[in-house]
Amino acid sequence: MAGLSLFEKLWQQHLVADLGDGASLLHIDRIFLHERTGSVALQTLEADGRRVRHPELAFCTMDHIVDTLPGRGDDTRMPGGRAFIETTRATTRAAGIRLFDVTDPQQGIVHVISPEQGIVLPGLTVVCPDSHTCTQGALGALAWGIGSSEAEHALATQTLRLARPGSMRVVFNGRLREGVTAKDMMLWLIGRHSASGAAGHAVEFAGEAVRALPLEARLTLCNLAVEFSAFTGLIAPDETTFQYLQGRPYAPSGAMWERAVAAWRTLRSDDDAVFDREIEVDAAAIPPMLTWGTSPQHAVAVDGRVPDPFHEPDPHTRQAMERALQYMDLQPGQPLAGMPVGAAFIGSCTNARISDLRAAAAVLRGRKVAPGVRAICVPGSMQVKRQAEAEGLHRVFLEAGFEWRESGCSMCFFAGGESFGHRQRVVSTTNRNFEGRQGPETRTHLASPATVAASAIAGCLADARALQPQELAHG
Repeated sequence: MAGLSLFEKLWQQHLVADLGDGASLLHIDRIFLHERTGSVALQTLEADGRRVRHPELAFCTMDHIVDTLPGRGDDTRMPGGRAFIETTRATTRAAGIRLFDVTDPQQGIVHVISPEQGIVLPGLTVVCPDSHTCTQGALGALAWGIGSSEAEHALATQTLRLARPGSMRVVFNGRLREGVTAKDMMLWLIGRHSASGAAGHAVEFAGEAVRALPLEARLTLCNLAVEFSAFTGLIAPDETTFQYLQGRPYAPSGAMWERAVAAWRTLRSDDDAVFDREIEVDAAAIPPMLTWGTSPQHAVAVDGRVPDPFHEPDPHTRQAMERALQYMDLQPGQPLAGMPVGAAFIGSCTNARISDLRAAAAVLRGRKVAPGVRAICVPGSMQVKRQAEAEGLHRVFLEAGFEWRESGCSMCFFAGGESFGHRQRVVSTTNRNFEGRQGPETRTHLASPATVAASAIAGCLADARALQPQELAHG
């Protein structure tokens, strides 16, 4: 018999029962909530007369709708946001769930603080009512996003019913070129194989280029798996993983740490494992990327041109491209480099960790944001913010002309609160460039932190390698 993939091993280890007709009941190790959806699940649970089965295995943070301006409190720019925050505080307290509250020194975006606190560990199943939960697969966990009703079921039973997806492996062979990041790897992959390229599959990322990535860059890689339509993304744990986790607040310690690492070393795909699908990528062929349209698959090299829908044989794809061009106010064949931007945003669960801020600061140091460009940096957690300030990075951002904020999701998405403005063109480190994602008719170009920083300086979409190539780092 063929060996097992990492995904298959994790599935088997958590299988409670085969329910027939392709459905399985899995044990859930960790449940994470946030104030925008978690309060709904907890309120419904309470109304149904049920309790949280294992409150010590559930966590919640205030991240999606909190204000990120200095001196913030419970008031938000999102209509009704204060009620969400107050309800979440009351329901988590009643349930005995650890809450990373608005003023908690460990508060931050759920997919940032879960790894940095050591809440997610190799081999665990992790769920959260948020589509980018797949981020946490970077540590060798089986992590995926769920809905509020599923969160309620997981809280009450510590299990979930779901159909097993297929298995897929994406192998990045070779080494990345200087200035190419994990963000570029995924935008290239999605641009080449489409935003539905991994539909129905759990994707394992492997290969020399993946093993060479630091842990935070791996988080970026897995974060974007959902934009590839994957059930989840995951990476086999290795020494990089163990070094990252050691000493984290919720990670094992002492003799338990040694036992845990010994078990984690077995979490890898067998050499003879068979995947339902495989893709191989030459990592050296990947350039820094930018999106031009309204899907992460609308991605080209930073020095590339807007594609022509006329050459697209599929009528549905062609129609989507034409709509995207209209929304983004672009023309086929138009170069992206040099396109004026009105705003630059560094933040989100994709690219707001300390390594991301260091990469952006390396480009910004000694330079100024172009006149007329509004630039904002929102650290992914308060811990990231403190570390950045200890390293003096905040001064680099402030002196360059960026706003320096408190942590939160901020303008990664628009929910009736703060936005960059009607039809504003924004270059952003976020994960989605859908219509209206960052505000009514806001036009978003996705890119790496270095590319966003370079574009803010130039006042137009720009290649960071032309500014400061010697200081760019993979991330």
